[in-house]
Amino acid sequence: MKDSFNIAGIGLGGIWKAAHAQPWLDHPNVQIVAGCDTNPEKLKPAKELWGMKTLSEDYRDIIKLKEVDVVDICTPNVYHSEIAIAALEAGKHVFCEKPDAVNAAEARKMADAAKASGKTLMVMRNNRFRPDARYIKRLIGEGKMGEVYTGRCGWIRRRGIPGKGGWFTTKALSGGGPLIDLGVHMIDLAMWLMGSPKPVAVTGSTYTKFAESDISESIHSSFGEKQADGTFDVEDLAIGFIKFENGASLQIEFSWASNIGKEMSFVELRGTKAGCKLGGGPMEIYGEESGALLDVAPVLPKEKLGGHAANLHHFVDVLMGRAKPDFVPEQGVHMIGILSAIYESAATGKEVSLK
Repeated sequence: MKDSFNIAGIGLGGIWKAAHAQPWLDHPNVQIVAGCDTNPEKLKPAKELWGMKTLSEDYRDIIKLKEVDVVDICTPNVYHSEIAIAALEAGKHVFCEKPDAVNAAEARKMADAAKASGKTLMVMRNNRFRPDARYIKRLIGEGKMGEVYTGRCGWIRRRGIPGKGGWFTTKALSGGGPLIDLGVHMIDLAMWLMGSPKPVAVTGSTYTKFAESDISESIHSSFGEKQADGTFDVEDLAIGFIKFENGASLQIEFSWASNIGKEMSFVELRGTKAGCKLGGGPMEIYGEESGALLDVAPVLPKEKLGGHAANLHHFVDVLMGRAKPDFVPEQGVHMIGILSAIYESAATGKEVSLK
């Protein structure tokens, strides 16, 4: 096992700068050695800010470098699978921003490439590393919530369309709107807490009602690069229902724009012994004790690392043999399969089987 790793960043835009670069810089076993972006303006500060010695506008140049051990992909969604597969085939470990890919077939190709290469592929699942999520995971593992049989999750914004007119709102580049952008986060968190049950069927509806609105009140709308005369051919709201092989179910709702009170991301789970709520306020546990209903609000220690940083550092622990992977590529195949099927259901008006 190696005890240090050279990282190359592919895509040096908003998410790289906001959530990836600093955690790599802070890790004692990591050095950022190379970077790539198709926009030469984003390459100009790379050497000074992150110590990148080799820069290119073509990712193929970067994955050829012998000194690069790990490729970190932060590009528009449509390029995730292409770059990941090429990097794995070149003998690199791969960390990729969510979503895994823009469709299930590409996610499967990524998983197969990882298996064939023997290298580690991990996709960002930062919400799994939140203290409240870890606490609920332990609670469920200890049997204190009983059988977790249903729940609901979502990330709903009043006005928070990212990079309107740019790649976020262009289906050919993003794969979709808030369902694929935000759904990965909360659906994954809910399913992970539920024990990663196998999805068997979905139904869904999507809506585009705010393509003409330029109002923004969410900090998250700052991601992406807006284009005044650009494309908006994705949904701004998606709702749906997922059925699992073990009989459990999950309601979902994701929006970039919707007439609600305020932005909120949440997961609610219902078990036979207790239920829980994460997000939208303090974590709460709902149960009964000694013949009375009981609500509990656990007080948790503050996280040492943010979710993104903790996820990235966990990836390094896996490479060093100090931890088992929290995420495996097959989970990504299931996730993108769910999202693709919901889009299909929205288009056809019918339930879509995943069997």
